[in-house]
Order: sequence, then structure tokens, then C-alpha cells
Amino acid sequence: MNSNKEYILRVTCPDTFGLVAQVSKFLNDSGLFIIDSAHFGDPETSKFFMRVKVISPKKNLDHKDFSNKFSELAKSLQIEWSLSDASIKFKTAIFVSKFSHCLQDLLYRASVGSLNIDINCVISNHPDLEKIANRYDIPFHHVPVKSNKKDTAEKEMEDILAKNQIELLVLARYMQILSDEFCEKYYGNIINIHHSFLPSFKGAKPYHQAYSKGVKILGATAHYVSAELDEGPIIEQSVDRINHSMTPKEMEIIGRDIESITLAKAVKYHTEQRIFLNENKTVIFN
Repeated sequence: MNSNKEYILRVTCPDTFGLVAQVSKFLNDSGLFIIDSAHFGDPETSKFFMRVKVISPKKNLDHKDFSNKFSELAKSLQIEWSLSDASIKFKTAIFVSKFSHCLQDLLYRASVGSLNIDINCVISNHPDLEKIANRYDIPFHHVPVKSNKKDTAEKEMEDILAKNQIELLVLARYMQILSDEFCEKYYGNIINIHHSFLPSFKGAKPYHQAYSKGVKILGATAHYVSAELDEGPIIEQSVDRINHSMTPKEMEIIGRDIESITLAKAVKYHTEQRIFLNENKTVIFN
């Protein structure tokens, strides 16, 4: 059975009785074997979320036939749904500036197959990290961003994304604010990493500011990008404890490790299709 192709069915709809039973029965009647299933009904929003991984005993599932039949059930229950081949990797673009730690971590994880992504390009407003992309034979695009020509830069980036048919954008310490229009166009498909457990330390040298305040915890948050700066739905958060003996440099090293790990987890959840948007929050079956 393990040699058969795996598919992921995602379901979102108004919550009501019997949803799990009806979806599971349909899959069983369709000859599909359920190997993993998770669901959640939110009493606050009255929304239902379900992720099911199935195996098809046939070499290839007839998507058209499945769609025609499942659409009847979906219509009666107001279901928004998708079915996808679990083996297909997400075409991904990584946005960077001058910090390399998150980029290098993602490139390595992708190269050894621990993330379900194909990194098609790296886009940066600085040329500094081109050598790192070259080591992995990933096309590097230097797109300078001038304050008075930001729309021109974003148009160039959009052209690159369209040419490469990019499905996921990862801001791996990309130090530019994207326009509202850009954020809205790719909403739900842009992930950012932010040292959000230092919320009172904005601007340059946040770890030096944290050191001077004697903080005891460092952390990071990975979130979807929205038009409101750093206010998008949270995907993953991580923290690590520090103490009074640590220097700003040591704190920065710890912080960068946390950022890399947190961002990688968020990318993993997204590309394994475990995340559902629930208004300004997320439901994650992990």
C-alpha cells in the first residue's frame, strides 16, 4: 500500500453535524484508503476544517471523476475543498537582504528533501548573498528597491514570480516593507520570520536593546504576511531562555538559530498543507 500515490484533501465549510462521517464515507465509497485524518470545528467562527491524507489503489486517481462526484456533496454542505498530489513540491521563491542564516537553512533542508519545496529562485534587494544561491545552482535576482521607485521593483519581482510559476514566497529576513497591493495579491502564500518576542525593541540592533534591558527569553514568530505590518496570521512561534552572562553577540547567535528553525517549521506546515486560515488566525494540524 505504501507504493501507491498519496493525496491530500482539504475541506473548509460551515460547521454542522455529521461532516466527518459524510466525508469519510465518500472517500471509502470512492475506494480511497484514509491514512491520516484531522479535523476541528471552531465554536467562535462556526467553521469546520478537515485535512485527510488518502491512498489511491489505482496508479493515478481520476481527478475529473472525483471532482464531479465530490462537488455534489460539497454543494450540499457549502464545502470549499481541494485535492492535490502529496508528492508534488511547491515552487518557492526566497526573498532575502543581507542576513544569510535563514536562506542557508532553507537551501540545505530543501537539498536533502526535508522540505516539500523546489526553490526556483532567490530575490534580493542586495547582491551580497548571490554566492550562496550559486552554490545550490539557484537563480539569483538582484532587484534594488529605491524608496521612490518601489512600485517598479515590485513589478519586476512579480514578473519573476509569474515566469517561475511561484506558489510560495518566503521572506527569509527580507528587510523591505511590501506594498499593500503586493501583500493582498499573494495573501496566504507569503511567509515571514520576525523576532517578535522582542516586540518593544524596534529598529536596528534589537539584540543589543534586549541585552540592555536584561531580557530572559528570546524568540521568533513565523506568520503569513498581510497589509498590516507584522500583523498577519501566526503560524509558528519558538523561544529559548537566556541569562545575564550572555553578550549581545551570543544572544544574536541564539536568536538566528530560533529564527531559522521557526521559519523552516512554518514552511513545512504550509507545504504539507496543514494550515487553514481562520479569519486572522490559523488552524494547524501538526
